[in-house]
Amino acid sequence: MTSLSELKIGDRARLTGYTETGKAYRRKLLALGLTPGIELGVVRVAPMGDPVEIRVRGSSLSLRKEEAGALNVEKL
Repeated sequence: MTSLSELKIGDRARLTGYTETGKAYRRKLLALGLTPGIELGVVRVAPMGDPVEIRVRGSSLSLRKEEAGALNVEKL
């Protein structure tokens, strides 16, 4: 497993869960539709790595580095 913040542009992954440090963001991320088992793709990464734009369920989301680091994913 890896964290979302480690993926590169064009990578696809499946969300497997949240890190222990991500408990503060968990409720917000669930409300955004980031539930375990969904597939997502990395669309853009800002030059300094913050924010990361992902494509989930036909929508684009921008996540800060801390939020992206709170997601455990399995690269597809």
